[in-house]
Amino acid sequence: MLNALIIILGLVLFEIVNSVDNAIVNAHMLKGMSPRARRWFLIWGIFIAVFIIRGVLPFLILYLTVPNVSAAELFESFLGKNDLAKKALEESSYILLIGGGMFLFLLYFHWLFLEKKETYFVPEKLVKERYGIWFFAVAAISLVVFMWLAKEKPLAMLGAATGNAVFFILYGFRQMAERKEHEIEQSKSDLAKLLFLEVLDASFSIDGVFGAFAFTINIILILIGNGIGAFVVRQLTVYGIEKVALYKWLKNGAMTSIGFLGLFMILKSFGIPIPEYLPTLITFFFVGLTFVSSHRFLKNNPNLSR
Repeated sequence: MLNALIIILGLVLFEIVNSVDNAIVNAHMLKGMSPRARRWFLIWGIFIAVFIIRGVLPFLILYLTVPNVSAAELFESFLGKNDLAKKALEESSYILLIGGGMFLFLLYFHWLFLEKKETYFVPEKLVKERYGIWFFAVAAISLVVFMWLAKEKPLAMLGAATGNAVFFILYGFRQMAERKEHEIEQSKSDLAKLLFLEVLDASFSIDGVFGAFAFTINIILILIGNGIGAFVVRQLTVYGIEKVALYKWLKNGAMTSIGFLGLFMILKSFGIPIPEYLPTLITFFFVGLTFVSSHRFLKNNPNLSR
């Protein structure tokens, strides 16, 4: 129970800080929508975001990872009622772990090389924006290295390639969404805005799903942790996500923890044991450190929080 609680706490925090950017887009879009459309998004949208995206999708990913185990047997393994299915899942988990780790690695390096940010940690200060072009070199070299290290396990190589492919598919989608965002925001159609928000939310949820596997492969714990986190983010969207955005280094902590989570997943995929509490500890450390620093900055500059 203690391990489960630690994992859930880590998942909740990870989901919250990982969803801030998405919540800011949602908040801006919701301002131009009718009260009825807002209620639909906040009520039914949370159902879609939690139970379908953060519940069904992780289960489907694991089900595809262990094709010789039925859906019922897989679910029983999460409840501790089917040791054979649990063993089969653990033996095949390296495929998911290396794919998810590759995805999170690319997510971190994309932020490090290409996104504008207020620097906080040493790597951010060393990697300036003018080095952005090197992101694609890092992405390509990382894939080659991981596939070479996994050369004795063809399915692990496939997992690494899949993680790479999923990242760049989402990268292309988000680039297109950024270009369409202003156009849809100016639209008078609530339906167009709702569809845009749901699709964009699903896109960002995939980050959370892959990150969740760094904490656990138990779908029940993922559903609880990510579900609570998604609900908190929905409330922040309504009651002042802009205030959270004022914490200038909070994303630095979130993205740095994502880099470490990716590293942990890759190490686990090669059989290197990682304590169950470590992903939660790392997430709380980096997010907590940047939260405190950001809070002090706001306290010393009260005009910025008005």
